[in-house]
Amino acid sequence: MAKITTVIDIGSNSVRMAIFRKTSRFGFYLLYEIKSKVRISEGSYESGGLLQEVPIKRALKTLIEFKALSHKYGSKKLLCVGTSAIRDAPNAKDFIALAKKTCGIQVKIIDGKKEAFYGGIACANLSHRKNGITIDIGGGSTECALIEEGKIVDLISLNIGTIRLKELFFDKFQDLEAAKDFIKTELENIPISYRHNNVFGIGGTIRAISKMIMKNTKYPIDVLHGYEICLRDHLPFIEKIYTTKEDKLASLGVPQDRMDNIRSGALILSMLLEKFGSEVITTSGVGVREGVFLSDLLRNQNYFFPKGFNPSLSSLIDRFLLHSKHGQNVRTQCIKIFDVLKPLHCIDEVYKIHLSIAGKLAGIGNFLSFYDAHEHSAYFLLNALDYGFSHQDKAIICLLAEFSNKKIPKDNSIAHISDIMPPILTLQWLSFVLGMAEAMCLIGSPKNVSYIYETGKLKVSASSQLYLSREAVMKLIKPLDFKIEFCEEGII
Repeated sequence: MAKITTVIDIGSNSVRMAIFRKTSRFGFYLLYEIKSKVRISEGSYESGGLLQEVPIKRALKTLIEFKALSHKYGSKKLLCVGTSAIRDAPNAKDFIALAKKTCGIQVKIIDGKKEAFYGGIACANLSHRKNGITIDIGGGSTECALIEEGKIVDLISLNIGTIRLKELFFDKFQDLEAAKDFIKTELENIPISYRHNNVFGIGGTIRAISKMIMKNTKYPIDVLHGYEICLRDHLPFIEKIYTTKEDKLASLGVPQDRMDNIRSGALILSMLLEKFGSEVITTSGVGVREGVFLSDLLRNQNYFFPKGFNPSLSSLIDRFLLHSKHGQNVRTQCIKIFDVLKPLHCIDEVYKIHLSIAGKLAGIGNFLSFYDAHEHSAYFLLNALDYGFSHQDKAIICLLAEFSNKKIPKDNSIAHISDIMPPILTLQWLSFVLGMAEAMCLIGSPKNVSYIYETGKLKVSASSQLYLSREAVMKLIKPLDFKIEFCEEGII
């Protein structure tokens, strides 16, 4: 597979391009992303699906410049897919021929189930949740994939989309009940197996709604992918969107580029949530483009990463970790220290994964600068652990990285994230364990080190001198009062 791959998705509302760069066999990151509100479907739903001349010209101009951008970033492979508006168009072949002749781009039309498959592959591989139903609301259609234990078990495509409803109902000022009846007819095609408390929200409508809720609630983490919406608290807001007149949407915080189609999207979303009996929306920052890329990357892996593999973690290590062996050593010591101090801290084993990752990435901030390296590490992790982590996971890992050489404070410096975090004492223990593990690995992997905890005392023994490690450990602030005693071979 090419080192740098470009994926273009020609949707009914927007044409989007994403450029991905591989860092290893399966590790990758998003290099560049752009969208253009081409609205290729404009006027088509009132014209028997026929693509109109002006939108076609807009699309071709966009594709020409997208291809130039792709070349600028050194992409050697370009994959372009067309979805609902194009596949429904009687003149689709004419558009494909024009794209090939004018832009040098081969557009592949994908059917609804293939589109649902790509969204499902993206969520199954790149979300922290492994069960639920994807809802990908596009301009012309809505796709859903039923995911169980990280595997896609069923796919459906519905002929309901934001632009389709806008042109057929909202633009004509028809009664809202007419649009609801239209949607209900399509929902009858959904199998009864599509019931789940969690849905993966894909597409511009859901992303826009998530951003509004995050802003309204002053949510502490400015990351969209993985953000969870509790429907018990926020479903009334979603319903309010589609019942509000377009000229009043700004008062709800609706962005300008979503004013004309968010009401139809919110209506579709609300009715699907009721149909599925859902309680949570897990916002997805990935979708068809990532699915197309992953289906190419993982074509020999049955479209899924090897068990336990995380592409963001791998990409971070490949790009920024200058001493990966040090990270492995710190990770090993983290687990040892955590286990031996279990009678004292009584922390749930689930937090071992956070310790392991923070330990493995120890020192990553040195890539930017030795000074304030812990703060740099936290920034790297918060902004580059893109896939496979919940917001709580990322917040915990970032705090551990930032405060591993000092006690996590109880004051306002972390109050902004306290509502999604475990108890402060748990965090302080994890931070201490990481700090001690880093100290133990100052000059490399400590030889034959062992830890024994007896009432009130942690004994550290090793066959090598640990003078610098002992000095660093003694500077750490312990969460509770206990003694640490070092004993090296021949040195006490």
